[in-house]
Amino acid sequence: MKLPDTCIKIAIPSDYTDGPKSPVVDPWTGERIAEVVLATEAHAEEATRVAVAAFDVQRRSPSHRRAGLLRFVADRLEGDADRFASLVTAESGKPIALARVEVARAVTTFRLASEEATRIGGEVVPLDVTEATEGYSGHWVRVPRGPVLAISPFNFPLNLVAHKVAPALACGASVVLKPAPQAPLTALALRDLFHDVAPGVCTVLPCDVPIAERLVKDNRFKVLSFTGSAAVGYHLKAIASKKHVVLELGGNAAAIVHEDARDLPWVAARVAASAFGFAGQVCIKTQRLFVHRPIAERFVALLLDEVKRFEVSDPRDPATKLGPMIDEKAARRVEAWVDEACAAGASRLTGGARAGNRHPATVLAIEGLGRGLSVVDEEVFGPVLSVFVYDAWDEAIAMAGRSRYGLQAGVFTDSMSRARAAFDGLDVGGLVVNDTPSVRVDVMPYGGTRDSGLGREGVRYAIEELTERKMLVVRATPPS
Repeated sequence: MKLPDTCIKIAIPSDYTDGPKSPVVDPWTGERIAEVVLATEAHAEEATRVAVAAFDVQRRSPSHRRAGLLRFVADRLEGDADRFASLVTAESGKPIALARVEVARAVTTFRLASEEATRIGGEVVPLDVTEATEGYSGHWVRVPRGPVLAISPFNFPLNLVAHKVAPALACGASVVLKPAPQAPLTALALRDLFHDVAPGVCTVLPCDVPIAERLVKDNRFKVLSFTGSAAVGYHLKAIASKKHVVLELGGNAAAIVHEDARDLPWVAARVAASAFGFAGQVCIKTQRLFVHRPIAERFVALLLDEVKRFEVSDPRDPATKLGPMIDEKAARRVEAWVDEACAAGASRLTGGARAGNRHPATVLAIEGLGRGLSVVDEEVFGPVLSVFVYDAWDEAIAMAGRSRYGLQAGVFTDSMSRARAAFDGLDVGGLVVNDTPSVRVDVMPYGGTRDSGLGREGVRYAIEELTERKMLVVRATPPS
């Protein structure tokens, strides 16, 4: 790839060696696999200065160059897919089969961004709408708001980073990324793919909370894009000052299975994969399942047969579906929530004892609404599925809607009228018909309502968040 002359004039922060060190631990073995140096105040200031300087260059970069850079990243990432998949598994504990899917998705994300870089257009606005404005014409275009501060989580250490970095590069912005402390290595490796050809446009800055909050408050960043918990996200929004804020937060996704759903064994397999893949550490995992009473006994039996396939095992084994949780603290929290539900009368249909950060796939049958139970009201973010039985479709929609989260939901039915009723009745960012709420295609607008966040990701829609309309008004020269 030819080096853009304007880019190589930007200095980039050197990889610093001074500062506190943070270990990166393999969740399966418990071994320390790396150390990263955490940014100091001085490092954060340097990264911010570089992002501002890079933005001044990047925003003037023609669309074909931005598109070329993104294709370059996609090609390099695809050519190094095995290494990236192994890195994802090593630092997050994600089963290698799922890690390979994540790498493939990230390649797609960068390729989509390369296409969208050349499609950022505008609109002609008729202005001669009154006698006083005769002779005026106008149009608007989208321009990047400014440098972007991005904060990403551990559960998709590559593709969720891509969903922040790729749209920023596509629209002409620079970005400083704070990766998850548990999984910073993949983000650093991604940066290394292209910082030599586009220095300064993306800085990866591992840091502690006080440094991150300092960056959030810094008005030189014009956008904050955060993915993580609702509590942290809304706290950061409160201190973000004048920034445009995009929040992709937690979920408590529901799936509804009606008696007219086709191929119940397939549905059971999909629900099990959604609930327990990657130990349930996915914000759109199926957490609450609502089954129509006429098929409840049969469907739950099918589901439990599928859950037997989800034994906790080594994530490096291609056959593994369920690996460890990110750490023991997270597993202990999930264990406590399960114990709370069982003490309140929930029936444990499958599952067993936790061992360190290895929590078994657990299915709970809950009578009534389960109000007040953490596994029902909060985001479990672990390998737990709560099952309810309903009698009427409207009842199922009402039960599924009883959550402060609104990310995605899934319904299995052969009736479009029922699907439409669910679409109209559920306050969520996306409804999936005849599949689980875990479906996310990287081209679609993705985001939630209420405590699930603000704004949308998905490359085209993220670009809209990272840009603003700039208007040009022209008055015709009066005849001489």
